[in-house]
Amino acid sequence: MIRLDKRHIEDKVGFIKDYIQAENAATASKYDQNANVSTRNIATLSAELYKDYTIQINRHLVYNKLLNMYGQETADKFLDQLKKHEIYVNDETSLMPYCCAISLYPFLMNGLRDLGGETAKPQHLSSFNGGFVNLVFAVASQFAGAVATVGWLMCFDYFARKDYGDNYLETHTRVIEQEIQSVVYALNQPAAARGFQSVFWNISIYDRPYFEGMYGNFVYPDFSKPNYDSVNKLQKYFMKWFNKERSKAILTFPVVTAACLNDGSDMVDEDFKDFIAEELSESNSFFIFTDSSVTSLSSCCRLKNDISDVKNDFSYSLGAGGESTGSKKVITINYNRMVQNKTKLADQVSSVHKYLHAYNEVFREYLDANMLPVFKAGFVDFNKLYLTIGLNGVLEAAEYLGFEISNNPEYINWLSEQFKEISRLNREFESKLNNIKINTECVPGENLGLKFANWDRKDGYIVPRDCYNSYFYKVEDQDLSIIDKFYIMGGNTCGSLDGGSALHANLEEYPTKEGFKKLLTVSVKTGCPYFCFNIKITVCNDCGNIDKHTLQKCLKCNSTNIDYATRIIGYLKKISSFSEGRKIEAAKRHYNKY
Repeated sequence: MIRLDKRHIEDKVGFIKDYIQAENAATASKYDQNANVSTRNIATLSAELYKDYTIQINRHLVYNKLLNMYGQETADKFLDQLKKHEIYVNDETSLMPYCCAISLYPFLMNGLRDLGGETAKPQHLSSFNGGFVNLVFAVASQFAGAVATVGWLMCFDYFARKDYGDNYLETHTRVIEQEIQSVVYALNQPAAARGFQSVFWNISIYDRPYFEGMYGNFVYPDFSKPNYDSVNKLQKYFMKWFNKERSKAILTFPVVTAACLNDGSDMVDEDFKDFIAEELSESNSFFIFTDSSVTSLSSCCRLKNDISDVKNDFSYSLGAGGESTGSKKVITINYNRMVQNKTKLADQVSSVHKYLHAYNEVFREYLDANMLPVFKAGFVDFNKLYLTIGLNGVLEAAEYLGFEISNNPEYINWLSEQFKEISRLNREFESKLNNIKINTECVPGENLGLKFANWDRKDGYIVPRDCYNSYFYKVEDQDLSIIDKFYIMGGNTCGSLDGGSALHANLEEYPTKEGFKKLLTVSVKTGCPYFCFNIKITVCNDCGNIDKHTLQKCLKCNSTNIDYATRIIGYLKKISSFSEGRKIEAAKRHYNKY
């Protein structure tokens, strides 16, 4: 046994005392301030206590890989850049890969047995959903971030039709509601999988052309094929149920993404567009992903993955097709510090490529030793997961360079040139190696945005705000219109961010259905690929009433003791669960009038 010296013991005891006295779990956390950890208890404390040790172990593993692969200079530079906060290794407190979208096909064929469980393949709707919950927990225990099950509703529909007939929503409405309810509430329950968090769970709904592009070649184990008309009825039922249920509880998950095909001028499926506009006007909250071809899938709060080379591959037993994707690791560049240091973009990106490559080989060792059974079982394909360059502080870098932060050609062109150059360098690095895929994401930065700003200010850099956000406009700007935000986060800028970006369109109130339809058209014409609309939800601390509108007092009991719920970044949470720094940032967010 390695004995800690007195200083280490006192440090940990001090951490325990501070954790106990902290306002909430996010503020208490020293390394991963995470609003999804909504309670403080012995489980969350235990999860936090030794994260600094895990960080050091991870760095040592990667350092040794770099030493062997690229030499002393690169290995030393990796540690030096981390120390100087020029880069940040996301989820360094975990030994696990980042996030994934899984294929459900192995589950349909073999249940959970390939993951070490005892559950056989599902035969009925109830066994499918019961096993599905266990599956998500099992997969989440092997990843640091989100688990997307983008085919859940499609498989749900298969078993529902099998058990209750084609008209199951009419003949067995209560049964279907209970099955959906059991899954959603089970997966919103804090779990031991990752420090008493609920699982970061993501699902997708689809318009007809996107669904056919994704699942046109899919076959169920009995060789039948998905029926979009039936799936779409279930999608619509689920969305209306979920919206209604969020008036009873702040359900964080699933993060829902509506995937829509567009033709460059508007969304192709008018019926689906009409439906999602109606849902938005009725206070539903979800993300929208739109693309001109079914060559990418957004499944993780913003993370976008190219599936052009893997889609339509569903007909064999492992089901490793367009669903089976994600990211192994994210290393984020502190863009503001890089620019102020006058570091060449190509040099910084080249270094990060090497660091990511080393992480890939660390994970490959786990894979080869059967330490990542989710890959061996076929839920995810290791070689189809990306290594991701994260970006944070881009806005602050532009401000330092003197750009006017608005929808103007000079600023838009600069952003475009930066991201195109990174994309070019990624393709160049990929061409040198086998089975390596690199993408670039404008990271959410729930915790990191605060850290970068704080570190930069302490080290004497110009820091215009206390939190670096994931947008290319000032979140506090009261003069920028919602349309301008779509342009700034549009195709001219984000088109080269092949790992994703997200516009959070904060609004004072809900537009009408027709108003939302116009905004959906704007998203297509501006080329904004991924976005959501946020209206603060009012939560009464006295009577518990939830109102989807932003109010100053509870309409049920007239209490002014209220809280608000909004998206901290990708997921919905009460502001009282935010870390102290994020509470301050949230208070500065400008909500546009429509």
